Amino acid sequence: MNRVNIFWLLPVILLSAFTGSDKAYIRKIEKHRKQVDREFKNPETSPFRKEASSFQGLDYFPPDPAYRVMATVIPTPEAQAFEMPTSDPKRNKKFVSYARLSFELKGESFTLIAYRNLQLAGVKQYEDHLFLPVTDLTTGTETYGGGRYLDLHVPKGNTLEIDFNLLYNPYCAYSDGWSCPIPPPENFLNTRLEAGVKDYQTH
Repeated sequence: MNRVNIFWLLPVILLSAFTGSDKAYIRKIEKHRKQVDREFKNPETSPFRKEASSFQGLDYFPPDPAYRVMATVIPTPEAQAFEMPTSDPKRNKKFVSYARLSFELKGESFTLIAYRNLQLAGVKQYEDHLFLPVTDLTTGTETYGGGRYLDLHVPKGNTLEIDFNLLYNPYCAYSDGWSCPIPPPENFLNTRLEAGVKDYQTH
């Protein structure tokens, strides 16, 4: 009897555990990741600049619909602007707290704070943009030590989807010369976010 290498079957086995809508969602995430890789390969859009041509792809946790959650939005309308430290000690960036986002993830309750970048708030393209910087129990091990980010939009109601499968690294994870906001302590999640991009390792 011939021996069969089963490792190539594992993605198929894992995917079969999801519903039809889950499979469509997973394909959507995988398509998004391929687009990111294309942008990183392009010197005009890559954080690697001149070294973009040698880029060989990012590492990710497998897409998991369980990390796509709905959060209750609790606005902070009178929040004061503050300077968020960045990876460049000489340069901070001004933000204001927009809202607290309360949600459940795998049976546990958590809260994160979404911020507005005051510099971008005046630009029409980003006028509804929200910034969600996060650290968790994978930070500094499987994922970048400076935390990861999510881009959100101002919701029309009191709920907002958070998709941790879209977590991405700041450009500081890839090359020097960038000024990247450091996630505030209140946005530490005492759990493992095994979703989104992993730490970058050069090939």
